[in-house]
Amino acid sequence: MSLRDRLAPEESAPQTQEGNLVAVYRTKLLQEIDLAEMSALAAAERRLRLERVLGHIISREGPVLSTKERTGIIRRVVDEALGLGILEPLLEDPTVTEIMVNGPDKIYVERAGRVEPVAARFSSADQLLQTIERIVSTVNRRVDESNPMVDARLPSGERVNVIIPPLSLTGPILTIRRFPRAYTLNELIALGTLDEHMLVLLAALVRAKFNVIVAGGTGAGKTTLLNSLSGLIPDGERIITVEDAAELQLQQEHVIRLETRPPNVEGHGRITIRDLVRNSLRMRPDRIIVGEVRGGETLDMLQAMSTGHDGSLATVHANSAEDAVLRLQTLASMSEVKIPFEALRDQINSAVDVIIQLRRDVDGARRVSEIAILSSRGRDTFRLTTASRFRAEPLGADRIVRGWYEHFPVPRELAERMYLAGEHVPAAFGVGDTELELASREAK
Repeated sequence: MSLRDRLAPEESAPQTQEGNLVAVYRTKLLQEIDLAEMSALAAAERRLRLERVLGHIISREGPVLSTKERTGIIRRVVDEALGLGILEPLLEDPTVTEIMVNGPDKIYVERAGRVEPVAARFSSADQLLQTIERIVSTVNRRVDESNPMVDARLPSGERVNVIIPPLSLTGPILTIRRFPRAYTLNELIALGTLDEHMLVLLAALVRAKFNVIVAGGTGAGKTTLLNSLSGLIPDGERIITVEDAAELQLQQEHVIRLETRPPNVEGHGRITIRDLVRNSLRMRPDRIIVGEVRGGETLDMLQAMSTGHDGSLATVHANSAEDAVLRLQTLASMSEVKIPFEALRDQINSAVDVIIQLRRDVDGARRVSEIAILSSRGRDTFRLTTASRFRAEPLGADRIVRGWYEHFPVPRELAERMYLAGEHVPAAFGVGDTELELASREAK
């Protein structure tokens, strides 16, 4: 959408007094600027130029406005010209993790895990649709009655979902999920997501190339934790990430990032996670990181984990560690390759080592609720051994979740693998190096 289209007056429902002023000054600004000159400027310089020109117009033609009113109108006009209008302040707010637009007059945001309404409103459904069209046009997509659902990603990384009538009975719906900030594990400890003992264990497991699944519900922090864990991978390894919408921010030097592609307007050209996982196996990876497994690609991921790509990581939607294992089995069965459930169980037993279960509590806090070791092997029935878990105290009147982490001895087989990989089992998890050295000698 051109700058002229963005500044053109709306033909829509009645507006507020401020909305009328915005429409008036948008028209006046369009009459005074040189569009060709503006298009040649960088984005930041273009914004400054528009703000300066609009400030002169308001000073020259009035009405008399307070400093706050003047600043607000200038910002709204320029935001609608260059950005996403009334959503721009929300996108700039670092505390907002999700923006939910339920029609033109109901906007909610998520802060610190809690959903709350905001005062911002679109003047009409038409203005909301213009904003939606502006978003999807930046990624060469379209939204209309023949294509009423769209998933996209903004150039700045935010994930966007759009659904409009006739599928939505409450008007155009827009959901923007903010690009998660990269947290270190020490920062997650400060937030209460895990404790120091768990950090030491997870660091040893990642360095020792154990295959790890991060599980949890929607918004539990799976991608955030996965990103933090990836920071423990030693430099020099070739890492390939596969994601629906690229969110991971790995700091290592040798990283290849792959992202799925939706079909074009003719319905062709779709590239799925499964396509990318299969292709990544031909790229000589040391480790593969899959943002989320949700279908037949699970089987490819399990095969990669059990055939030489140790140390791989992935996330899955699940409400418990036990549910995560069963869900992996179900998802793997969605492949076009018909494999008996028993064979899929064997595949999971040989591929998965550790499941980290996350949850979001009633107070909005996200924390690791359990670290479970998949101690079953071969044709064993699934058997999970808890290494750590969070014990919550009874909920008080302030609705803040408090508690502590319990730690238990890890299975000897896992401890021996860690020892042979040159890693130490933390004292909180119960097996000493001397014991392991003796066991290793006996095995030889």
